Amino acid sequence: MLTRRTFIEGTAATAAISMLGRQTRADDPISVGAIYDLSGPLQGFGDNQWRCAKLAIDQVNEAGGLLGRQLEVKLYDAQSDMQFYNQFANQLALRDRVAVVQGGLTSSSREVIRPILHRLDTLYVYNTNYEGGVCDRNFFATGATPGIYVDLLLQAAADRWGKRVYVLAADYNYGQISAQWIRKAAQSLGGEVVGEEFFPLDVNQFGATISRIQAAEPDVVLNVFVGPAHEAFYGQWASAGMNQRIPMMSTTFGGTSEIVRMPPEVVNGIMVIGSYYESLDNAFNQAWLPEFRRRYGTDYGYLTDVPIKDWYGWTLWAEAVRQAGTTERDAVIEALETGISVDGPGGPVSVDPATHHCFMDTHLAEARDGEFRILQRYQGVAPTNPAAQCDLQARPDTNTMFTPDI
Repeated sequence: MLTRRTFIEGTAATAAISMLGRQTRADDPISVGAIYDLSGPLQGFGDNQWRCAKLAIDQVNEAGGLLGRQLEVKLYDAQSDMQFYNQFANQLALRDRVAVVQGGLTSSSREVIRPILHRLDTLYVYNTNYEGGVCDRNFFATGATPGIYVDLLLQAAADRWGKRVYVLAADYNYGQISAQWIRKAAQSLGGEVVGEEFFPLDVNQFGATISRIQAAEPDVVLNVFVGPAHEAFYGQWASAGMNQRIPMMSTTFGGTSEIVRMPPEVVNGIMVIGSYYESLDNAFNQAWLPEFRRRYGTDYGYLTDVPIKDWYGWTLWAEAVRQAGTTERDAVIEALETGISVDGPGGPVSVDPATHHCFMDTHLAEARDGEFRILQRYQGVAPTNPAAQCDLQARPDTNTMFTPDI
């Protein structure tokens, strides 16, 4: 006879059996989450980001996995759409129950993902160069921020050409804050910004801008362009003969393989700075790049530091899991905060415990006949942290995005 007591006892027993059935076994795979732009306007970045991420994940699995378990990737294509970033961040944390999420390209995608994962206690690693300022214990960044490379670029410009700068930038956080860094760096060198223009991501006509640059007669133009529409500038600049008259520098050129997609006569001489170029001759890259090509062929364009940072992000997280002996979030964060370091194709990268950003080697380079020629290497450049705004060791409950004091 089914009584209330036997019903409750039976239900409890069934629930207990069900819970036992869901317990993680020692050989169960570790679920990890990835969100990349594998279609849409930003696919040119996303494809190589995922290739580099997958290489790191595959290398972990081929070496026996982590803690004796294989990594199982829950991969989602955000289609360059913020709505999907929102949907997939929630899905990875709530349904897929992943140990970590990596991915996102633009600052807007990051600021969709980050608050969701912070609230849901799911570790987030962001692997793209950005404007800086995020201070969040649940967040780690392997990408460079403008304070790392703007000062170095403008010093190189001052040494070679002069200190009067014309700035062209994408019209959103990254471009706007990068422009502030450029103004500060120019002033500190005794120079000046003689013109400054911002462009929505869909703008592809620059004739009027080129005329204004001609009139301003700067020593150098520094661009912070983002996305396929802005690429049109380079052809229009060369067609006007300006690439023979005024030097061009960029914080973003090369990120979507422009170096091999555009004619040398259009892009030769553009000066860039970043943590990785295929032409680096260190021993790690001499082994790593052939392995990348063995897996993916050679029809991928050209790798610079944006996709490479996804390899670093996954490799750093894996090393932290090994050191922690668990995938549990707090333990992994504590391992990362020891200043954990990994070597890689761009040189060693190590975590700064105070900011959760990274120290990294940085390379000044010049576009030349379908390749980036390395001009100078800067070792172990520290992440930007104006006025020590972010100190997660002293204030671990911080969860904000500081506006850099520049």
